[in-house]
Amino acid sequence: MGANSGPGASPCASPVGPWRKVLYARQPFPDNHVDRRFLEELRRNIRVRQYRYWAVVRETGLVAQQVSCVAVFITLWSCMDQGRLGPSVLLWAATGCALPGYGLYEMLGGKDRERPRLADLQSAAVFLAFTFGFSPVLKTLTESVSTDTVYAMSAVMLLAHLLSFPYTQPSPPGSLSLNAALFASVCLASRLPGALHTFAMLSWALLVFALWPCLLHRLRERAEWSFPWAAGLVCAGGVGGLGAVWPGGALLLSLALLVLTLACPLLLVCLQRHKDNIHGPWDEAEIREDLSRFLS
Repeated sequence: MGANSGPGASPCASPVGPWRKVLYARQPFPDNHVDRRFLEELRRNIRVRQYRYWAVVRETGLVAQQVSCVAVFITLWSCMDQGRLGPSVLLWAATGCALPGYGLYEMLGGKDRERPRLADLQSAAVFLAFTFGFSPVLKTLTESVSTDTVYAMSAVMLLAHLLSFPYTQPSPPGSLSLNAALFASVCLASRLPGALHTFAMLSWALLVFALWPCLLHRLRERAEWSFPWAAGLVCAGGVGGLGAVWPGGALLLSLALLVLTLACPLLLVCLQRHKDNIHGPWDEAEIREDLSRFLS
């Protein structure tokens, strides 16, 4: 009997037949053996999405305008806190923005309406009634908390709002981002002079953080050409309003918006050429058969 004919023969012995990539058959090869065809199945960068610069710049407009929305809200709060803006003026301005915005939202919605207008009216009336009734309570909610702590909590909550905002699907706004923004609004509104100031501030918080993202999402879907103009208008309003209260903050906001809308997309497009994903026979198996008949 030859030296390599026994069951304990070395795995380096000359194979009897070609190697097959199967697990159910015993073969005279080590477990980690592969043949020359292994690297022939290597594929690079399959299903990789190629980005275009101006398309990415357009998509970053949603992030930039959301940052500007926070700047607009802070500007309104600062003007009320300093006595430059009265609550009645702010309430009339909120009404003047809400009614045309709702009309535009309805016009763009067409026949795809999911709930009647009466339900929208009832929801708005309930929110305004509860907010107006609890404004004196909200005004004194943080009396036992120091002002520095309130400002710090508001800043953290607004940052959490920006980080958790669902930019891919902003309508309706995410519960975490909306709750964080409303919590910050309540904290800041509690530092205003009167209960009517608090009510006006919370009404604007609803417009800026809850209703405006829904309208902007509708503009992106139904009137795509108008989305860059709407985002640019909000960014200009955020920079201009912040400049009237804090010029240094307006400069920082302008630099941040330029980085978000111009520098970050350029960096993404430049790094795209260095992307190197490899795929081959070592990938996990994917079941492509429809198994719904077994799961039902």
